[in-house]
Amino acid sequence: MRLAILGGGGFRVPLVHRALLAESRRGDAVISEVVLFDTDEDRLRGVGAVLDRQRDAHTAEHGEPRLTVRTAGSLPEALEGAGMVFSAIRVGAMPGRVADERVALSAGVIGQETVGAGGISYGLRTLPVARRVARAIAEHAPEAWVVNFTNPAGLVTEEMSAVLGDRVIGICDSPVGLTRRAARALELDPAAVRADYAGLNHLGWLRGLWSGGRDRLPDLLADTAALESFEEGSLFGADWLRSLGALPNEYLHYYYMAREAAAAAADSARQGLTRGEELVEQQHGFYREAAARPGEAFELWDRARLARERGYMADNRRAAGGVERAEQDLDGGGYEEVALAVMRALARDEPARLIVDVRNRGALAGLDRDAVVELPCLVDGGGAQPLAAAPLSGHQLALVLAVKSVERDIMEAVRTGSRAAALRAFATHPLVDSVTTARTLLDGYLEAFGDLGDVLPNP
Repeated sequence: MRLAILGGGGFRVPLVHRALLAESRRGDAVISEVVLFDTDEDRLRGVGAVLDRQRDAHTAEHGEPRLTVRTAGSLPEALEGAGMVFSAIRVGAMPGRVADERVALSAGVIGQETVGAGGISYGLRTLPVARRVARAIAEHAPEAWVVNFTNPAGLVTEEMSAVLGDRVIGICDSPVGLTRRAARALELDPAAVRADYAGLNHLGWLRGLWSGGRDRLPDLLADTAALESFEEGSLFGADWLRSLGALPNEYLHYYYMAREAAAAAADSARQGLTRGEELVEQQHGFYREAAARPGEAFELWDRARLARERGYMADNRRAAGGVERAEQDLDGGGYEEVALAVMRALARDEPARLIVDVRNRGALAGLDRDAVVELPCLVDGGGAQPLAAAPLSGHQLALVLAVKSVERDIMEAVRTGSRAAALRAFATHPLVDSVTTARTLLDGYLEAFGDLGDVLPNP
């Protein structure tokens, strides 16, 4: 099967390639050809050099892999004949992320790229491109399954679903990472536990962790040492987690500790670099040096990757008292693991229970059927079917509905060109505290992104 990766010059593409190389040693490997497409040729060359080194290392140890990689010069060319499409685009590239952060911070609110004001800006400029990509897939690869990595993942998946229906599945590595860390804290095999997880992308809760026929999450919540031995426990604190009776996705730190997170991010921006600026510096160095020294591309990429992982949510971890990332969380095994698990289940019709982003279809009470949610799903050759979930608590549902309402306003703004709908999205988000601030944000993003005026031409 041919796999098309849109955003093929993306920094995390080598993780997927590494997993595909390992998969190629199996006699029943799903993917035999990878086609990379990217609008940035420099990034594509840099990542291509890393893939070449990974292939060389694989060949030296295991022999020639049954996997080929090539680039495509256009989106239709990339899609033609593809049985699987990975969408991992970044509209506005990394400078866009920097602007998302800086405009929000200058207005006194959190500027993270998928949460709050930054996520709204990112969504407003990404949805028009995501819809064009979805239409191109429908035209050139109508039988392909689409795995969406593009952030904000839930919002983009819902927009693409309007064109592609249930042939698009969104993924994120946060739920599997949380489940893995919680299982390890209980000295359980992460592969043998069953997670009860529910919410939206970057806004969900682990509500149960089943092993040996019983829910072990109450055991974990009762054990302060075990609970605070991993990242989410340290971020939120044992007392708060016991109050919730659940383990929040790490991104809920922006909601539960909003003032502390905003203050830490603003402090970083004043004293040095925002997270986006830090990544721009790291990645620019990698792509520049990889072009000059392609024989060292893998080592250069891996060094930058480790620096990226160590800096992940650094402001939040500092706000929580200096939480360090565990070494096992720096090695990968999340993003690419979920991607390959979804792909294997779809292509081989081998049922797998996976937490992914799909249309609700009645699985989670309180949200309509078309709302994309993040839930355990049964994934097989027929797609991803969300499994019936216990209702969210009142607090959880209120927060999910508030953020889903914002997502729907973003979609309305893009489809109608309405600045009023965009303003409503900013003003009603839980992390933006006033209509006045919302107006400042909308004006700031319209100034920062000239093309946004074309997306929102109407009052």
